[in-house]
Amino acid sequence: MPIGGRRAHASSGLFREKGQWGNLPTGEAYLAPLEGRSEGVVVVDGSMAGVGLLSRPLRIVVEGGYATEITGGPEAGALVALLAPHGRDARTVAEFGIGTNDRATLTGVILEDEKVMGTIHVAFGDNKSMGGTVRVASHLDGLVKEPTVWFDDVKVMEEGRLLIG
Repeated sequence: MPIGGRRAHASSGLFREKGQWGNLPTGEAYLAPLEGRSEGVVVVDGSMAGVGLLSRPLRIVVEGGYATEITGGPEAGALVALLAPHGRDARTVAEFGIGTNDRATLTGVILEDEKVMGTIHVAFGDNKSMGGTVRVASHLDGLVKEPTVWFDDVKVMEEGRLLIG
């Protein structure tokens, strides 16, 4: 997920000025990766927006910045059906986020799930509000429990434990 030149955002939960916005509970750091450049496989094993808690992990193949293959039981079919009405842009890798709220719990409601400390989430679809270029009427986050995360040659998370402060 190349991020060159993109600004990361922190969800602080404090909205004190007119025009500020966000969602609650608070507790994530996130950014929009560069469109059309992400490659790899995301294994979503916690929950998926619009689907809820997963009985089996979803395996999402990403090529050229888009989810090209989604497998993993009945939840995979539900995700494909949610994406279909919005076209190819709904499959854009739109967001990478890290949960930072030590009181959030995994419930199946993505607005809380994506904040759970020690998780990451990858979203597909719209990323315009976070500095990206894709505007589509869909933004679906998938949660990964206990991930190991590298930024280039620096390991920042191991099995859900943040290694940087």
